[in-house]
Amino acid sequence: MSRTCQVSGRGTRVGGNIARRGLPKSKGGVGLRTTGHTKRKYKVNVQKKRIWVPEMGDFVTVRLSTKAIRTIDKNGAYPTLLKAGLIKRIKPARKED
Repeated sequence: MSRTCQVSGRGTRVGGNIARRGLPKSKGGVGLRTTGHTKRKYKVNVQKKRIWVPEMGDFVTVRLSTKAIRTIDKNGAYPTLLKAGLIKRIKPARKED
């Protein structure tokens, strides 16, 4: 299973490191020199969570990035998971007259 958030869709991204050496001009040197570029991966912090959804009265297990966990704390589990398409809308109970 890939390291991807089910709510936000965040996944591993590719970037790079730049290796530099030398003393900066501001500190009396001749300046920094780039000595190499290295490819690297920026991995998303994904957690497997079991979330209680009160509107459904049930738990839902999802793989979430830590930012998505904060979004659920802020907006609520039901609206966030519904918007992501992980759960289906519950039908309200009909009133009996």
